[in-house]
Amino acid sequence: MSDPHLTFGFSEEQKLLRESVLGTLARVLPAEKIRELDKAGEYPYEACRALADLGINGIMYPKEFGGLDSSYKDLAVLGEALGYHYGGIAQAWSITCIYAGMHIALHGSDAMRREILPKVISGEMRLALCLSEPDHGSDVAGIECFARKDGNGYVLNGQKIYNSAAHVAHNLVVVCKTKPGRGYDGISMFVVDTTLPGVTINRLSALGRHTTEANHCFFDDVKLPAEAMIGTENDGWHGLMKCLNVERLNLAANGVGNTLRIMEHALNYAQERQQFGRPIGKFQAVSHKFADMQIMYQTARAMLYRVAEMLDAGQDPIMENAVLKAYATEVNWKTADMAMQILAGAGYIIDQDMQMMFRDARVGPIGGGTSEIQRNVIASRMGL
Repeated sequence: MSDPHLTFGFSEEQKLLRESVLGTLARVLPAEKIRELDKAGEYPYEACRALADLGINGIMYPKEFGGLDSSYKDLAVLGEALGYHYGGIAQAWSITCIYAGMHIALHGSDAMRREILPKVISGEMRLALCLSEPDHGSDVAGIECFARKDGNGYVLNGQKIYNSAAHVAHNLVVVCKTKPGRGYDGISMFVVDTTLPGVTINRLSALGRHTTEANHCFFDDVKLPAEAMIGTENDGWHGLMKCLNVERLNLAANGVGNTLRIMEHALNYAQERQQFGRPIGKFQAVSHKFADMQIMYQTARAMLYRVAEMLDAGQDPIMENAVLKAYATEVNWKTADMAMQILAGAGYIIDQDMQMMFRDARVGPIGGGTSEIQRNVIASRMGL
């Protein structure tokens, strides 16, 4: 990532942020370590600790609670750098600091924020988000996990699935119902300590992202104090919506960064691999694949920083952010698929990095709101 075009428009602080993150990860999470963790299905504890030590965990948190209160463009710079180094570390960092942590940062009580956010910032506490259920993924209005009032607290029952990194989390941010019946009214959110009686977390074996494995979480009469609620009872849907701009921008940034990593990996191979007396990159059938990758990558990256600047300007670019999330993650996957074809047998072998990047990229158009949901949002904003 030495191309000066990559930092065009960055402030000196943003350039330093990018360099610090990439330099730190190159030291604590080199390629051989990534392969080792992926094969073993182990969480990148050391790398996450190193990122916390850089002081970046609270990048989007309020200063009054120890955060940096940074810009959306700062987050885009960080997310892109993380995704470039390794999709798994981007996800590991994001799960705690963005996907779960932002709900607490934006909607938690002062007491909750003062208790949890400093621990997240220091790297002492890991979080995970529990939203999807076996029968309800994109259909959030239909979730069945329920917290009923019990004296001054609540009792939580139900299950959640596909909860990335829940097996290493100290606390879960659980989205549930506190009012019977289908609908967005009645959704509430709680912080749930994973050591509480009645909490069971079972790991699932997924296609990719082995270092932040998915989980199936069960809640059997889990007793929660009233102060464990994030925000207002029955108003959790609005809280979820307010976090979407941050989540989608970060996911897109990860996808953009990872696209460049995959493209560079395939390019290095195409420049070295000889067939019929010349490098395979000299064949138009291959070179045009790279041209298509570059077109998609440049487009996604331009969209990323445009949406970040819109958010920093105080706008609410709901449609633009949905376009960005869908496009950037689809480009990430399409690039991985094209790169796999270029590497052919060398990419298909388990001991090689390409197969891992191929597996890891596939979740992009699924997680954090599927591409189909993003298209629903886009069509709705168009008046359809």
